[in-house]
This record gives sequence, structure tokens and C-alpha cells, in this order.
Amino acid sequence: MTFGFDSAERFFSAGTAALERGDLDSAEANLIESLSLVPNRSSTRHNLAILFTLRADALCDRNKYDEALVFYSKALELDESYPVAWSNKGVVLNDHFGLTDEAISCFHKALGLAPVYADAHINLGVAYSKKGAHSMALEQYEFVLKNDSNLGEAWINRGVTLNDLRRHEEALASYERAIALKPDSAEAWLNRGVTLNDLRRHEEALASNERAIALKPDSAEAWSNRGNALRNLRRHEEALASYDRSIELKPDYAEAWINRGVALGDLRRHEEALASYERSIELKPDSADAYWNKSLDLLRLGNFDQGWRLYEWRWQCDKFSSPSRNFPQPLWLGDASLEGRTILLHSEQGFGDSIQFCRYARLVKKLGARVVLEIESPLIELFTTLEGVDEIVEKGAMLPHFDYHCPLLSLPLAFKTTVTKIPRDVPYLYSGEAKREQWAQHLSISKDKPSIGIVWSGNPKHKNDHNRSIRLEDMSQVFSDKFHWFSLQKDVPKAEHLFLRSAGVRDHSSRLRGFSDTAGLISQLDLVISVDTSVAHLAGALGKPVWVLLPYVPDFRWMWDHEDSAWYPHMRLFRQSSEGDWDTVIARVGQELFRTFDV
Repeated sequence: MTFGFDSAERFFSAGTAALERGDLDSAEANLIESLSLVPNRSSTRHNLAILFTLRADALCDRNKYDEALVFYSKALELDESYPVAWSNKGVVLNDHFGLTDEAISCFHKALGLAPVYADAHINLGVAYSKKGAHSMALEQYEFVLKNDSNLGEAWINRGVTLNDLRRHEEALASYERAIALKPDSAEAWLNRGVTLNDLRRHEEALASNERAIALKPDSAEAWSNRGNALRNLRRHEEALASYDRSIELKPDYAEAWINRGVALGDLRRHEEALASYERSIELKPDSADAYWNKSLDLLRLGNFDQGWRLYEWRWQCDKFSSPSRNFPQPLWLGDASLEGRTILLHSEQGFGDSIQFCRYARLVKKLGARVVLEIESPLIELFTTLEGVDEIVEKGAMLPHFDYHCPLLSLPLAFKTTVTKIPRDVPYLYSGEAKREQWAQHLSISKDKPSIGIVWSGNPKHKNDHNRSIRLEDMSQVFSDKFHWFSLQKDVPKAEHLFLRSAGVRDHSSRLRGFSDTAGLISQLDLVISVDTSVAHLAGALGKPVWVLLPYVPDFRWMWDHEDSAWYPHMRLFRQSSEGDWDTVIARVGQELFRTFDV
């Protein structure tokens, strides 16, 4: 027996050394031999579990993870006081089986045995993030770094979590600390690039991802993130090539297939884009981002039937702009009777979305429901003119009793809306007689020439604002003394205010306290010219002629190529013919102004 144990020890030592240097074949042969001599040695089973995990990672072989899990479990049956085994078992459960709750239990058992075990705290943080408990994850990393501030992995994970919490500047500082500790950490450079993209510092993001690639040329994640930076820099062909390289390195990388689809959409290669999303869904059937991005392309193409159904995946996307409302009352999507029931319609996303889709309220009312509308404060006075609403509640206030709820952008699905069945009756919002009279007296507009309102920029926090907004100087190319000009911008920087004054444009931003004020001003005008913002929707809902200036790749609601809008009968769409080319759009608007008003 002594000889057998000594031999087992030699095989164990040889196998462990081979494992540490990455010689998995030699490690497996020696560890299996050791296990055959001493079957109940937990450390041997643990090392074999590590080996199978590494082999599974290299081969993308699920069966190897199954074997690893068996060995971790057997090691712990032999010795439950083995914190490393508990932690490593939790990693396999979390990363490769999606059993996050079971993984968290393993990490807690590891920490019960070794309360300051850094790897277990870090792994627990990763599991919390996977469940969306980012604040709890952050606590784990902070605890680790309080005990040892030189752990680069903890700084990287802390940065990822801060980025998930949208604390981007803090995340960037965390990556910088990781890089200072280990300048050759490809993971730190990669994640730094992600955060720089979120901060819209795209040139720096590109450089960071290229540094990650230089350190780790086979990093599919770095190539995909490089593509994201290139796409944001409008270098779409290069972005596509970067995504293709990512997929070449990792064919089952579902996220890269999504990104590739977005790039193809930017290039107007619609069928290829849809196929790319389909491939991502095949690889990851619960990929909310794939379904949601596919829905946007389908809606642009006019496939409303499938598009609106897939649009419901938005709530499961990590970076969706509106939080999901977890009401105990059921979601209504047109499948239940509303006769004698109360339904809560609630806003989501931006003001323009609320203005566009509140039109469905009167259709809901016709189903016999009592309609409660929850809306943001700046819209309340305007929405008191909306037909079909029994009660308006300011967003964040206490809600009354209701039986069902429906987000405003789910109403097209509930009513099975197609392109030819959009409720297009306008106006469905009104400025109100008092507001009209106030603005008529305030403006005293001479009727000697047409009066035109302008909007040149949207909310700078909007993720696509760099594509949809234009410079005031560019918009000014249409200014002519043949027209009266009025700014409909609510917030006008001082420099632009001075420019407007010099150009003869009347600025009333100080009087635009809410959308009802803007509606009153619009009521006095002959035409509104706007980029893709809430004011364009407001003018459309008021039934006012409105010209909307659209980027080369428009938001889904404007579809492709049409010069009219499926949603607003008095709207015209002026589209870029190539990306970033506002000059041609502005020139055409100028020509159409003179032709339309015959001046």
C-alpha cells in the first residue's frame, strides 16, 4: 500500500506540474493513473476537474464540462472543507450551465470556509452581475480590493460592474488602475474600449481595442468590440470586416453575429442583416438583443406582423433605455376583454414615442375600458386634450387601481397594426384655445410671408444623437427673408442664441416650459422643419405640415426610402442619400420651400 501511495503521489505531482505548464495530455494521463492507485484523493479529482474545464474551454466541448462537474462534486463528497473546489465548481455551474443560483450557493460555501478568499468573492460578484444584481457584485469587488488593492482581476471586474451601472467614468478609472498593475492585460484594454465606446470617445475606444488585439490576436471579443468602435466612427465596411474576423475566431459567438447584423443594416444589406440575426438566435435562442435588433430591421422593411411581436424582446435587453415595470396586474396585448375593466397605459423611452403612440388610447377606450395614462410631467397639459383618456397620472406618482397594463409601444402589437392599418386620424392632440390665443398675441405674426419653425438638434444624451442632429450653421442655409423664422428648441446655448438673433430667427425658448407651450407656438406657424425629435412628432400629431430631416439609416418608425410617413399624413421625409450628407438634404429643403410656398 505504501508503494501504491508513493506511486500515486509521483503521478499526482507529475500531473499537477503538467497542468500548471498547460500540457493537458500529460496532466490527464498522470492524474488518471494517480486516481487509479488512490481513488479517494479529493485533490486529484479536483485537479482533473480543472483539467476538463480547461479542455472544454479550448474545445468548446460541453461534455468536458459535464466531466469536470462530476469530478468537482466527487472531490467535495470526499472533502467538503475544500473552498477552492467549491469556488471552481461554482464557476462551471455559472459560466457553462447557467445555474447561477446553484453557483452562488457554492461560492457562499467557499467563503464560509475561507471568508477572505479573493477568487470566491470575485466569482460571486460575476454571478451577482449575471442576475442583474450589480450593486451586490460591486460590494464583492470592493471587499477584495480593500484587502489587496493590487489584484488586477478585481479592478477589471469592478470596472465592468460600474459600466453596467452606467457609472462610466468610474469604470474607466478602474480599468486604468488594472492596466497600471498589469500593462499587458488584454482583458483590461478590451473592457476599457467598451467603456470608451459608451462614453462616445470612439477613437480612443478603437485604439484600446487594437491594443487588446496586439496583446491577444485571437481575442474574438476584442475584434467584435473593435468593430463597434469602427461602426460608431461610421467606418461600416471596416466594422463588418472586424466582426467577420471575430466570428472566424469564434464561430459560435452570438454577440458578434448580432453586431455583424447591425453593421449590415447600416450598409442597407437588409437580407444579410436578418440572416445574421437568425444565426445569432440559432446559437443563443434566448438572445434578447438579437430578437430586438431583428425587430427594428423588420419594422423598417414594413414587416409589422413579425416586427411588433419581436419588438417585445426589448424589455429583456440589458441596455434598453426604459426599465421594465413589474406590475402584479397582467400585461394586456389585445387578448383579453377590457369591457368594464381599467387599464393603465404607461409611457416608455422618449417624449416623441409617447406622442406617437398615445393615438391608440381612443381605440382602447372603444373596447369598453376605463383608461388611465401615466405620463411624464412636461406632457401632462398637452395630453389633457387626448381623446379616450379618463385619468392622467404623472410618472412616479401613486397609481390608482387598474386591472391590466400596457406600455404605449406595445399597443401596435395589441391592435395587430400593419402598415395599411395605422390609425392616422389627425389631429389627435391639440394646443388648446387659451394657448393659441396667448401665442397669437405674443407673436403678432404678420401674414405677409409664411412662418416656419425649426428644430436642429435633439437630446444630446440620445445614443443616436450624433447621427440625427445637425449644426445650426447647416440649418441656416435655408434661412431666407422670404419667410418668418421661429426656433422651436427648448434649450438653446448662448452661442446659438446669438447666432439666431443675427440670422433673424425669433427664439422663444424661455417661454417653452412644456409641450403645450410648444404646441401653442406651432399652431401659429405654417410649417415645421425638424430633425428626428419629439417636436417632429408633436407637429405631426397636431396635424401641422412638418418636414423631417433623416439620417442615412433612420429610426425604425420612418422605414426605408419613403418620402411620406406611414404615421402622419401631413409629414414629408427628407433623407440623406449618403451617410453624414446633410448638405444635400438642406439644399433640397431650400428648393422645396420656394416651390411649396411659391415665393
